[in-house]
Amino acid sequence: MFFFGPRPQGQAIRKLGLAFTMALAVLASGVIQAKGPSASPGTVARSDLPAEARETERLIRLGGPFPYPHKDGSVFGNRERNLAARPRGFYREYTVRTPGSRDRGARRIVCGGRKPTNPEACYYTDDHYASFRLIVH
Repeated sequence: MFFFGPRPQGQAIRKLGLAFTMALAVLASGVIQAKGPSASPGTVARSDLPAEARETERLIRLGGPFPYPHKDGSVFGNRERNLAARPRGFYREYTVRTPGSRDRGARRIVCGGRKPTNPEACYYTDDHYASFRLIVH
């Protein structure tokens, strides 16, 4: 059945309202997570990190020595934009050893700040930069 006049417009508005409501419900449920510099990463308590990550964080604050000296402490470019935008050189990355892995694996800690041994914030990723969680003490 076809409608002419104001009825299709009202029906279209109701459909848009329903779509908007459904989108809000999906976002609120956490099914979709925002990405980009405006997204706030989740948090992880230091005590909940794997032992290897706690050791890496300890080494960061001591200034090393690191298991991968040519990679650990290098500038993290934040190309994925999953962390807040900062000037180049603000973020540095460190390998978190993965037991049984024959290479560096996917786990990292990325810290930001002016002093590498006293970072403003450190983030843990176990999926090679796809997501980050702020490490809280």
